[in-house]
Amino acid sequence: MATAASSSYRVQGATGDWEVVIGLEVHAQITASKAKLFSGAATAFGAEPNAQVSLVDAAMPGMLPVPNRECIRQAVRTGIALDAVINRWSRFDRKNYFYADLPQGYQISQLYHPLVGEGTIAIEPEGGEPKTVGIERIHVEQDAGKLMHDQHPTRSYVDLNRSGVALMEIVSKPDMRSPAEAGAYVRKLRSILRYVGSCDGNMEEGSMRADVNVSVRRPGEPFGTRTETKNVNSVRFVMQAIEYEASRQVDVLESGGRIVQETRLFDPDKGETRSMRSKEDAHDYRYFPDPDLLPLELDEAFLAECKASLPELPDAKRRRYEQELGLSAYNAAVLTAEVETTRWFETLLEAGGDKVPAKAAANWLISDLFGALNRLGRSIDDSPVTPSQGAALLGLVADGTLSGSLAKQVFEIMLETGEDPGAIVEARGLKQTSDTGAIEAEIAKVLAANADKVAQYKAGKEALFGFFVGQTMKAMAGKANPQVVNELLRKALQ
Repeated sequence: MATAASSSYRVQGATGDWEVVIGLEVHAQITASKAKLFSGAATAFGAEPNAQVSLVDAAMPGMLPVPNRECIRQAVRTGIALDAVINRWSRFDRKNYFYADLPQGYQISQLYHPLVGEGTIAIEPEGGEPKTVGIERIHVEQDAGKLMHDQHPTRSYVDLNRSGVALMEIVSKPDMRSPAEAGAYVRKLRSILRYVGSCDGNMEEGSMRADVNVSVRRPGEPFGTRTETKNVNSVRFVMQAIEYEASRQVDVLESGGRIVQETRLFDPDKGETRSMRSKEDAHDYRYFPDPDLLPLELDEAFLAECKASLPELPDAKRRRYEQELGLSAYNAAVLTAEVETTRWFETLLEAGGDKVPAKAAANWLISDLFGALNRLGRSIDDSPVTPSQGAALLGLVADGTLSGSLAKQVFEIMLETGEDPGAIVEARGLKQTSDTGAIEAEIAKVLAANADKVAQYKAGKEALFGFFVGQTMKAMAGKANPQVVNELLRKALQ
């Protein structure tokens, strides 16, 4: 199998280097609507099979679709967030094909006149240069049902809970050139969808999944024939599918074969793609305008409301964190990558008020809290420490009640017990002391017990100063104010 270079990503074949060309079609369920695209049936994940199916979803005779206004609104909001063209006039089409999980025998989609046109996403691939990936379009369509093959030894069952759920199909341009770029694109798109609130982005539950289009070519040559790997449901799997498929195609071409335009599936256990069926062209679906649905016509008031309803988006928030809060580029990027983290951080700042500096709050959240959550296997939404408790802890550090080391002790107790930091400090006597008399007494003992090191220090071995600080802090069980200890030690060692 061919191997891939890590920088300026190329697949290294036996006859030279090949470039990978990647486009993604991301299907994002419009979870914000709480109802399906053309019916009022619920869309909650995890319901019993066929428990959320209306007569429209089951394609019973005489049932007519009625567009869900909130689904259209959420798709428009998403398009605006991607700086895309919003088409004032769009139309639904029928995509005709037969499959057991498609009761109507066709899917209502948008081919010729989509709701949203071209847009962009700015990405920063790990180990690569920032770049902008083009969005071709976003069209709205209804999802199909789901076949269940593991319920019976010889039969497949159909669950129509997902039938009719509103999907945004977000189609990228073929602008990505490495698995890392594709991974960064999916992460960024998921982040934006979560900020907007149109889709929860839960790939493991299937509410966001990607069809991965891959082709290879010699650098600078025209695009090659692409394959489409369907329904990939994690960022890691997207990257693995691209790496495998690109190497497979290079091996086929270099052995004298040709790439067939086809639909493939990704096997996450083996890390491989395998052929599913030959890829149909648009004419095979016999698209035509849906006769039961009028075109969508959007007025300026509707578009203005959609735009006004958008929150501050991750790129703008990141710039504000750097410019107004003085955070480092790294910290600002980490804190704005996921909307849950941003909300936690901003609640922390609000609770801390003027007492808690933004830089200190950012550093504590990223290093201490994230470290603890990783250790516990928990997410920030499931944190045993609340933002207000975090602000109280940082406030005790800021006003001198706690030293850095004492704060870490208190934090560990908070993680275990859920208690407020003030109560922990009072109950366990963990207050930092600035009592100069007590500190001077301990310093005198430390210097007397280490007369040889005192002589070395005075002879020019200044690195020993840290030793004296450590011994004094140890003698005072970490409760001494480090600044006071430093000042009194320098005076005592003169």
